Amino acid sequence: MGDLAKELNSKFANERVKALVNVLYTASWINAFQNTFFQPFGISPQQYNILRILRGASEPLRVQTIKDRMIERSPNATRLMDKLCEKDLIKRIPYEHDRRVVFVEITEKGLQLLTNISDDFNRDLTHNLTEEEAQQLNHLLDKFR
Repeated sequence: MGDLAKELNSKFANERVKALVNVLYTASWINAFQNTFFQPFGISPQQYNILRILRGASEPLRVQTIKDRMIERSPNATRLMDKLCEKDLIKRIPYEHDRRVVFVEITEKGLQLLTNISDDFNRDLTHNLTEEEAQQLNHLLDKFR
């Protein structure tokens, strides 16, 4: 097991401060892992999130709906979708009754990409946790927020 104080060569004022730094440090570690994992597929973790949202939808979604469902609600979601459109992984559908509204759907190429990406990467991240530990962590993180 890792020890944050040793990894960062730091001391913390108390366990609450250490917990906060640990959450931030772990989030950064997970982000780096995901960036490396998705690099061969030519997408970012945020773009993967958009593709999964669209795959799970039974119909095209408004851009705002996608933004609301994203794990990381970033202001650059439109730019992320632009890049996915350029790669023909999603397509935009203008709404005939209001030019300001745009719907988005995943393409066959986007669906194919998702089938090539194994969901095992999530298991790789959590393999050290038992189901009970994961449940406890979920509870603590929910309480934290």
